[in-house]
Amino acid sequence: MAKSMDRRVRKTRAQLRSGLARLMQEKSVREITVKELVDEVDINRSTFYLHYSDIYQMLDSIEAELEAEIMAAIQANPLKPFGKETPPFVEQFFMILEENQDICCALLGPHGDMTFVSNIEKIIAENFMERDLSLSDKNILDIAYASAFCLSGCVGLIKTWLNGALKESPLHMAKLTHTLITHTTHDFVMRAAVTD
Repeated sequence: MAKSMDRRVRKTRAQLRSGLARLMQEKSVREITVKELVDEVDINRSTFYLHYSDIYQMLDSIEAELEAEIMAAIQANPLKPFGKETPPFVEQFFMILEENQDICCALLGPHGDMTFVSNIEKIIAENFMERDLSLSDKNILDIAYASAFCLSGCVGLIKTWLNGALKESPLHMAKLTHTLITHTTHDFVMRAAVTD
C-alpha cells in the first residue's frame, strides 16, 4: 500500500511540475494561480494542497530538489584541478538538466526565477571555474570580470541547449563546456602572467 501511495504522490507531483513548467513558458510565477495550475493538469485544488501550501512553496521545493541533485553529483565526484579530461560531474550536471528539461527551460527562461539562475551560476562558478581563475595574479576586479564573462556564456549555452530539444548528448555538452571554460580561463591566466 505504501509503495502504491508513493507512486501516486510522485505521479501527482510530476503532473503539477509539468503543468507549472508549461504555464511558466507563458507568464511569470507571480501571475499563476493554484486554480489555473490544477485546471492545466486536471486535478482538484484539494489534491494540490495535500502537496504544497501555494505556488511559491511548490517552486521553492522544485528548485531545492534540483539544486540538491546537482550538489550530490558534485560531491560524489571529488573536485580536481581541470586537466584535459572532462570531470565526471560536468556530464552528470547536464544529465540532470536533460532529465528535467521542461522545468529547467521554464526556470531559466524569460518568465523564470532569477534566484534559481543565480544559484546555478554560483554552482558553476564554484565548481567549474574558480580554481583556474584563482591561479592568476591578476587583480581581483579582472578576475571578477573574467568569471562573469564565463558565467554568462555558460548560462547562455545551457539555455540554448535546453531550448534546442537537446539534440546533443549530455556528454557532448559537458566536453564542450569544459573546453570553453578551460580555454577561456587558461588563456586569461596565461596572459595575466605575461603582462603583469
